[in-house]
Amino acid sequence: MNTISDIAFFAILVKAGSLAASARELGVTPPAITKRLANLEQRLGVRLLNRTTRTMSVTHEGEIYLADGSRILADIEALERTIGSSRAIPKGLLRINASFGFGRKHIGPAVSAFSKRYPEVEVQLHLSDRPLNLADQAFDVGIRIGELPDARIIARKIAANQRLLCASPGYLELHGAPSTPRDLQKHKCIVLRENDAAYGTWQLSRGKRQETVKVRGTLSSNDGEIALEWALAGHGVLMRSEWDVAPYLRSGRLRQVLTEWTLPDSDIYAVYPERLNLSAKVTAFVDFITERFNPPQAGKKDLRHTW
Repeated sequence: MNTISDIAFFAILVKAGSLAASARELGVTPPAITKRLANLEQRLGVRLLNRTTRTMSVTHEGEIYLADGSRILADIEALERTIGSSRAIPKGLLRINASFGFGRKHIGPAVSAFSKRYPEVEVQLHLSDRPLNLADQAFDVGIRIGELPDARIIARKIAANQRLLCASPGYLELHGAPSTPRDLQKHKCIVLRENDAAYGTWQLSRGKRQETVKVRGTLSSNDGEIALEWALAGHGVLMRSEWDVAPYLRSGRLRQVLTEWTLPDSDIYAVYPERLNLSAKVTAFVDFITERFNPPQAGKKDLRHTW
């Protein structure tokens, strides 16, 4: 007998409520149940059950053994389901939450391609201006950008991304380019308010040196797409994710400024509410979008190849 089978045996015993009922459920004789329980208690060195000919009650040690043992059995079941799901056929309803901007530009097209590869998966993509609680609203996967607020959350990095400062060539010709973070206070900055980030406060770092700058401008919005259009129109300096501005930097419609300074992390993650949700459909989708954003032929050091 092994420890795992002993835990399962004891759980069945307590659930059945009597030695006789346990014997019937396991298809053995009552004396066999009594002997196995005695051997288990002898091995542990404690009494797990107080029993008479008619009654049975769980001791304090038995309650601990049952509670902790049940968690172990649940973990093993989840592990086997996770491993088994890798060979299962992805199917059923898959609910995904993502932000409006990234969702429209990248997750929507990714879902279209995913659906063609896995036609048995029904996908519901819900876009929101703020990250939603996945468990409370029954989402299977959330796409999150930037530092994750909860270290306990189960997450997988699906793409490298960085925040950049940029402006149109026309704006820079008129006002010049900032050479230090403090110079930003002299510029018109397009302020974007997203989630609960400090409004108009930009944090930059260069090695061990860090600068926090309060910026201002005549235009601000809570929508990244609008802010990007304002930057393209020459209204000021914009802080925006690489996934959104990279095409305009390549075309020359925007130019990056303060290139030697870095901004807070903005990598992109797929997050799950709990381990038990790591089903075949979730695994397939996360693998799919990770491969989509990181094609094998792409150079590992070129952060912009994805976008």
